[in-house]
Amino acid sequence: MAMRIMGGINNIVNAMHTPAALKTIVETLGFLHLDLDVTVPRVIIFRDAIVDLLELELENRFTSRAKSGWQSILNYVGGAFTYVRREYAGRLKIIASSWATANKKANEFEEAEEGDGDEAVEGGEADKEGGETNGGMYTGLKEGSKSEARASGEKSFKTNSMIVPTTFNEMFMFNGAVMGFGNSVWMQEVLESFDDMVSNVQNSYRLQAECDTLGLRLAKYRGTINLSEFKSVMLASLRSLVPKDWNSAHEVAWTWLWDNIERMLKVLMGKPQVQEKALERFLMSLTEDSRDYLRREVFKRFFALAPAGQDYFKQSTTRLYWITDQVVAMTLEIYKDPRKMVEELSALGLRHVGYGIPTEFFAPLVSGYVEVVRTLTTDENAEDGFRWSLSLISRILVRTINEGSTIVMKAINTNSARQLEMAVACAPRGKRALWLLNISVGTQSISPFYWSIESGSLESARAMLIDLLTIRADRDNYYYGLDHLFERHPDVIQRLCADAQALLPTLLDGLIWRSRLTLGGQRRVNFYFKHLIQDADEHFNQALEWMVDAGDPKIMCHPVVVLFADLVWGRLASKYFLLGKSWFLFTLLIFIISQSILQHLNEGFQDQETRTSIFALRCFIYLCSLGQLVRVQVTSVFKDIRAGNLIRLGGIIRIPEYWTSWKNVVALLLMLVLIFMLANEPIIYCLPHYDGQDHAGSVAASEAASAAATSASEQASSGHRRLLAASVAAVNHNGELFTQHCPEGDGHLDNYAPGSMVAMLLYWTLIVDLSVFSTRISAFVLVCGRVVSELVLFIMAAFFLIVAFATAISSLNHNNKDFAGIPKGMMSLTEITLSMYPTEHFEGLLESPIVFACVAVYVTLAMIFLLNLLVAQLNCAYQAVFSDMVGYARSNRGNIICQTLPVISARRWRSWLATLRLDERLEFNEGDVGLAGGVQVLELANANPTNVDMIHRFGGSTSPAMQWPEEEGAKDESDKFERLEKVILRATRKMGGGKKGSKAGGSSSMGQSSSQSGTFSGGSAGGSEEGSQ
Repeated sequence: MAMRIMGGINNIVNAMHTPAALKTIVETLGFLHLDLDVTVPRVIIFRDAIVDLLELELENRFTSRAKSGWQSILNYVGGAFTYVRREYAGRLKIIASSWATANKKANEFEEAEEGDGDEAVEGGEADKEGGETNGGMYTGLKEGSKSEARASGEKSFKTNSMIVPTTFNEMFMFNGAVMGFGNSVWMQEVLESFDDMVSNVQNSYRLQAECDTLGLRLAKYRGTINLSEFKSVMLASLRSLVPKDWNSAHEVAWTWLWDNIERMLKVLMGKPQVQEKALERFLMSLTEDSRDYLRREVFKRFFALAPAGQDYFKQSTTRLYWITDQVVAMTLEIYKDPRKMVEELSALGLRHVGYGIPTEFFAPLVSGYVEVVRTLTTDENAEDGFRWSLSLISRILVRTINEGSTIVMKAINTNSARQLEMAVACAPRGKRALWLLNISVGTQSISPFYWSIESGSLESARAMLIDLLTIRADRDNYYYGLDHLFERHPDVIQRLCADAQALLPTLLDGLIWRSRLTLGGQRRVNFYFKHLIQDADEHFNQALEWMVDAGDPKIMCHPVVVLFADLVWGRLASKYFLLGKSWFLFTLLIFIISQSILQHLNEGFQDQETRTSIFALRCFIYLCSLGQLVRVQVTSVFKDIRAGNLIRLGGIIRIPEYWTSWKNVVALLLMLVLIFMLANEPIIYCLPHYDGQDHAGSVAASEAASAAATSASEQASSGHRRLLAASVAAVNHNGELFTQHCPEGDGHLDNYAPGSMVAMLLYWTLIVDLSVFSTRISAFVLVCGRVVSELVLFIMAAFFLIVAFATAISSLNHNNKDFAGIPKGMMSLTEITLSMYPTEHFEGLLESPIVFACVAVYVTLAMIFLLNLLVAQLNCAYQAVFSDMVGYARSNRGNIICQTLPVISARRWRSWLATLRLDERLEFNEGDVGLAGGVQVLELANANPTNVDMIHRFGGSTSPAMQWPEEEGAKDESDKFERLEKVILRATRKMGGGKKGSKAGGSSSMGQSSSQSGTFSGGSAGGSEEGSQ
């Protein structure tokens, strides 16, 4: 209330130099005070209280002339209030009551249709009333009229006579069709704005703005407009909706309202079309030099008119030029598409609320623009059109800023948690959360919480989170802002991960309630993670995916994240993940059998069954495993290419986002290796040599050779065995089916075998995901992956030394065969590094002392220095990731959960979700049934000891419209010092007296003023960069 009083007085004082503006402001304030019994004695009491306050604070500086001036202006304001109340109060009350009656019938009809939906209706109304708007009824009516008016044009005005109209819009359209005005589409435009005009009839300033925007929309209508026709339909509709109370006073009041609206609309008729064409010609005729002149002069004249504006427009010249171009473009665009521009201006005004821009600067800025445009054109229509449209834009912005400038937004600009707490303490307990989450002006809205994050006011944002997630209770209800937070901002986790990760622990801590009572060494703990698991449509929420992408291991170890992730993994996702990996494990088993087991059975004397089995298993690998890999790779890559999800690798080449995962890259390499194996498959190259007629003889010869080799191997000497092996090798394999040994096959077998080895290693690499079943094993695997970079650095350094010393030794004149040339030198040094160099060859190094010296230096650098450095690096790297390795392991599991859940059917997901019973209310303590949306667990009493009740309980009234009582001890030490300072100042003034007292009081006052000014400047500095938008 104090802020509203000071704001009103400030507006009056600022408008004193303009009588017309002063009259408008005073009349508007008078309309706003119609509900109060403003009398002459009360005006005198208020006047004397204000004058005494100024006299007390200013002392000698408050002269007799200043006192007389303040008394005069306050007498004028009080007299205007009493005059407005006497002349117009009755009419305005009749209009408000009859309009409410008409709309009440619509609400009753909706409630009857919805049946038992009272709770949903109350929630919707609370959301709509969250900002400083004209009420939920206004929003619903306007949206309904919009949808009806835009859906079918002229035909939408005609209504079905079989449907009984129950709302004002329906009744109006019904009466319009009956009275023969069904083709008057312009009435839809008036009807769309009618609620705004009726709701703001007491605010002449707002009523004029609504009529101006309506006039622009009516200017787009090509037909004839007869405003008196709307009056007839309107009165007929109101008589139908308010039959009991309607009388001659209602006729007079509504006729008076429409006459005023009609008068303002007729003033505009015909002008917007002329002004639009003239303004468009003027803007198109501007040369580049003229535009540069306009850009330069606008802010020069603005700073001359309002020097304080320089403190808010601190941007570069190019930025100011861009702002000028945007403003000039808006003046023409509002003529062309007024509906769209009003929406955009409302959004722009709400952003300026966060910037903390004083609305006093809009008038001199408009004057600066108009003065510059006057020097560039002699066309009066162009000048008038520019001035009128810019004035309308300014009024819309000022109105939006004034309606959106709540005490919460002002507290955010100071970035003070204490200021925010004091601001939100004024909110009714039923709307406290909405004060922090929504400010609506018209159809546009802004979130104070999101704005505090965008503006960098993280202290305010943290205080808002703490306030929202604090459980408060009276005897009847629990108040917890969690549902409001996620309903208003379903992506709040994503936003915090992207812009304010420091606030994530605060949010997650607010989802936990712990009892201060223990029983049997355990305490109750409620985890309210419903909105982390499911979204508004009961699908899996992306919160876990967003936290995984954020890459913060400490967040993944938070108790809330651990609990809900383990629930999803243990009860649902792990089964489907293992089921998906079972196919890959089966494929790996087939590959091992075909490549590492069967081909070594009876090697050299394989029977037909073994060869056929190898061929069948390899066909399975090529068709099923390779085919699946090709399908997945091709579809995923093309999907990323179509969607434009390309990542620049090394700043040079762009690759699909699918290949940014190491597992997908390994799968790509496996696919390429299998294709290489298929291209070099020896069985395929040996198939043309199969001869069915020689097959029987070949089989007999092979069996005989095999039997001979088997019997002889038991007793033959080594020389005899070599002879038998030579006879076996002489057996002709060309005629055997599915053999791998033929001239062409043996040639490709040398390429096929290494490829098979690489593919085997890649298969084993891809099953590392199975470590996710154990957090401990998964953490170890991830640690190995994170320290392997140190090993790569060591290998690179060792390779550099090997090349350097091999080339150096090769340049020497020596006879050592192990270092004869660069390749042999590199091989020998590598063997020395790996301790594989033959010991007897070290004696040969002594024959050439200089070679020995080079090798000794290499051993010192590579094996002593680099190896010990590697150990130190691995140790440091392990220490760096050790504390977070469990978090990284849980992050890896979370990633797998997010990849697995999309394959789960909706029916299975819903059935599992039902087992959690998240809609059932949980007990706090025994018999105390609390809030729904979570699960209750028991933890050890000494795990998180507390003796404070986490629920703030209050007595007294339980009405949702009441504020919460002030908590004991809620004020911090700064408040105590402020009170102490005020006491000292008062005592100094009383005790000092005279000139000395005046100086002391003045000094203290100036110090206090300086402090307040500094606070204001600090609060506005953050928004000054964007303030001119």
